[in-house]
Amino acid sequence: MSPPVAPPGWSRWLVPPAALSVHLSIGQAYAWSVFKPPLESALGLSGTQSALPFQLGIVMLGLSAAFGGTLVERNGPRWAMTVALLCFSSGFLLSALGASLEQYWLIVLGYGFVGGIGLGIGYISPVSTPIKWFPDRPGMATGIAIMGFGGGALIASPWSAQMLESFGSDSSGIALAFLVHGLSYAVFMVLGVLLVRVPAAAAKTAGAVPREPAGPQVSAGRAVRTPQFWLLWLVLCTNVTAGIGILEKAAPMITDFFADTSAPVSATAAAGFVALLSAANMAGRIGWSSTSDLIGRKNVYRVYLGAGALMYALIALFGDSSKPLFVLCALVILSFYGGGFATVPAYLKDLFGTYQVGAIHGRLLTAWSTAGVLGPLIVNWIADRQEEAGRHGASLYGLSFVIMIGLLVTGFVANELVRPVAARHHHVPAPREAAHAERHRSEHT
Repeated sequence: MSPPVAPPGWSRWLVPPAALSVHLSIGQAYAWSVFKPPLESALGLSGTQSALPFQLGIVMLGLSAAFGGTLVERNGPRWAMTVALLCFSSGFLLSALGASLEQYWLIVLGYGFVGGIGLGIGYISPVSTPIKWFPDRPGMATGIAIMGFGGGALIASPWSAQMLESFGSDSSGIALAFLVHGLSYAVFMVLGVLLVRVPAAAAKTAGAVPREPAGPQVSAGRAVRTPQFWLLWLVLCTNVTAGIGILEKAAPMITDFFADTSAPVSATAAAGFVALLSAANMAGRIGWSSTSDLIGRKNVYRVYLGAGALMYALIALFGDSSKPLFVLCALVILSFYGGGFATVPAYLKDLFGTYQVGAIHGRLLTAWSTAGVLGPLIVNWIADRQEEAGRHGASLYGLSFVIMIGLLVTGFVANELVRPVAARHHHVPAPREAAHAERHRSEHT
């Protein structure tokens, strides 16, 4: 499938909606915590076990993004969105079969492995395209493109809770909810496949005058051999671990925190909390990434990591005594989590240029794979051990929050060490490669 090139006069503002249709769909992953209690009850799982499909999904997201990044650059966003549609929807259908047969391994395989591939390819499918359409505002462009991933749970969380209430929270009800998800998202993602376009290499995009790339242009192969890449890898990993630790266990966490108070949190309210976190995640992606265009990428990551550590400290010290404080701090952390994802493509563009920024971004998302295991593992494993020791309520999470603070401080230091990429890593096209690029331009002009 060749990349669909925009005809003359095509508006660049049609590209973000194409990205949103895919990202709003695959952003359902952030509503996984709504399914955790029903799965634990219906299939007799622990909190750590019920997190496994989500963890594997995030692992496969990073791995498929890393290995598929070059393919996405070569084949274009439409190919990537089509692959994402097929894998993500098939993952839900396999999960529906697993829930119906009460075979948990099928849910792990479907949602985690197959669906996770769809997550990774779908996530990176539009990222480099908006940067090419909006060279004047790369932070804003990537923020708009991927804010849907953060906002997917805003729709999926109450929708999933309502389905479980209507269909039942036993294995057959969960299976039917998975089935509806898979079919509905397939229809919605088709919109992105049909709408997306890439700019003609030598044409003017609507509202932006293209120019020769300025600054460093580093290939993906060379980028991974620079200290800047690995420092950013650590920055992203720590920021994501801190956010995903709350997000994956959001519904049971807020229930636990206030279970022993005079105002316990119901399942419906917990699902509402997940939706609020999704809204903060989505708002952070566009808000903080646009702010980074004004104050710079390094400065905005100082906010994510430094203020994030402060928010975790406030929850650890005072969260169980004030529901508004707990919710507010969690919302701020999730806004930083979303902002970190939306800002990192522009940070990569600043350091490595636009030459293979999509492929570099795909490789960097292996940090997300690592964080997708670390965050839920830290929170769930410690909570399970604390529960076995007879503790309950907020005391289940104190140690894990201290660990998150340490990780954020580590990320803050790594961000301070980021410097411009040395000139020896800059990419100079070989004659054959340059001729190929010129031939590709002439075919589309």
